[in-house]
Amino acid sequence: MRRTFADSWRSQLREDLETINRRDPAARSTTEMVLAYPGLHALWLHRLAHRMWQRPELKLAARVLSNINRSITGIEIHPGAQIGRRFFIDHGMGVVIGETAEIGDDVMMYHGVTLGGRSLDPGKRHPTVEDHVTIGAGARILGPVRIGAGAQVGANAVVVRDVPSAAVVVGVPGRVHRMALDAYDAVDPAIYI
Repeated sequence: MRRTFADSWRSQLREDLETINRRDPAARSTTEMVLAYPGLHALWLHRLAHRMWQRPELKLAARVLSNINRSITGIEIHPGAQIGRRFFIDHGMGVVIGETAEIGDDVMMYHGVTLGGRSLDPGKRHPTVEDHVTIGAGARILGPVRIGAGAQVGANAVVVRDVPSAAVVVGVPGRVHRMALDAYDAVDPAIYI
């Protein structure tokens, strides 16, 4: 049997709720998540705006919807941004995701994060964030840089260069700190986030 758009949409909504339940120890119920998680609301509205953005005659409507999304949630996601599965924005206020940003699967982002541009030139101007990345509160990732799979970007870091996979980047400007396998016992990488 062929899956309908509605079936696909419902499946994705369930996956979003399961993601929050797995990643947020404060989540107490599905009702609470649906009613009181602005990161979830922003993601759902973005998906609709992004779908509209694919049709030239709906680009203006998509931008208007993304602006309404920002007004409601405090999270600004350009409708052109590409976002993968199981994306979770914790808290959310002040997040900005630019038009040519690309976000992979299983990415977690905290409040105040910017995936912004550094150029007024057309084309790719925003970051690419690969799968399984965590971005700490207040981090700024600027320009067409790539954040490798499994990397962690520390709180308030300013990243303007590529970050290798499985690295931790902290500071202003962001500096990469690789964690040796045996170092995980001595230092919890979550302290950077």
